[in-house]
Amino acid sequence: MTRTGIRTSLALALLLFSAGARPALAQSLPDLVTTDTLRVCGDPGNMPFSERKEDGFENRIAAIIADELKVKIRYYWLTQGPGFVRNTLGTGLCDIIIGSAAGGELVQHSNPYYRSAYTLVTRAGELDDVTRLDDPKLKGKAIGVIGGTPPVNRMGEVGLISAMKAYAPYQLDPARKHQTVSAEVIADLAEKRIDAAILWGPAAGWLAKQSGVPMHVMPLLQEPDRPPLTFRIALGVRMEENDWKRTLNTILRKRRADIERVLRDYDVPLLEEEGNTLLGAQKP
Repeated sequence: MTRTGIRTSLALALLLFSAGARPALAQSLPDLVTTDTLRVCGDPGNMPFSERKEDGFENRIAAIIADELKVKIRYYWLTQGPGFVRNTLGTGLCDIIIGSAAGGELVQHSNPYYRSAYTLVTRAGELDDVTRLDDPKLKGKAIGVIGGTPPVNRMGEVGLISAMKAYAPYQLDPARKHQTVSAEVIADLAEKRIDAAILWGPAAGWLAKQSGVPMHVMPLLQEPDRPPLTFRIALGVRMEENDWKRTLNTILRKRRADIERVLRDYDVPLLEEEGNTLLGAQKP
């Protein structure tokens, strides 16, 4: 998935940092030197998740956490990819990853704060009624997908490999026209180089709206459990920082409505905690 997916295991042997930013928030921040700062590990060019201008939805969620802690934010920027966790949390340069797939083994996770799914994205009015990858209407269509993501396995199971146009993993390339691979896929769909795309929903919804071409984004909620196409997303912290994790869990519970509002502002498909059904609309 678009750089928020499950990564390979890596043992993190780190000291536990603990401190209190305020008397009422004892041990709320993990580093004694920066008790007035929330240090966030972020990607400087990964919209709609994060960006150096701090206008991604993960930036806004980080701001909610900082507001609750009554501290300022400082980012440590690094393009996500191999070594991201090791060179951010692992080196102690920052203390929290805002979006990490729950269940991964590189970091300790907070309670999940949203659940979403991969989606089928098409130009509006062309394949709007397709809700499953085994729909015969997809046969013979050119389908954009990011290589190595879970939908590739499912496409193989339903005979869509010949239709697949796989995109290379993201690389920081100054010559790249688009900021991310997902943006490149959506651009190809808008320009009719492909007929459909299968992308991680939190990226697909916002990118489709930004494309300038009316698009239909269908969460894939009727697929089998394996390979999984739905994932829970949590905050990532260092392995033994249990007090810090508990503080974050408290904030996630308290500010749940604010966080959900942010996610909806960015057209993130939100699922119920259990079962493959979309979360009902947030009450005003």
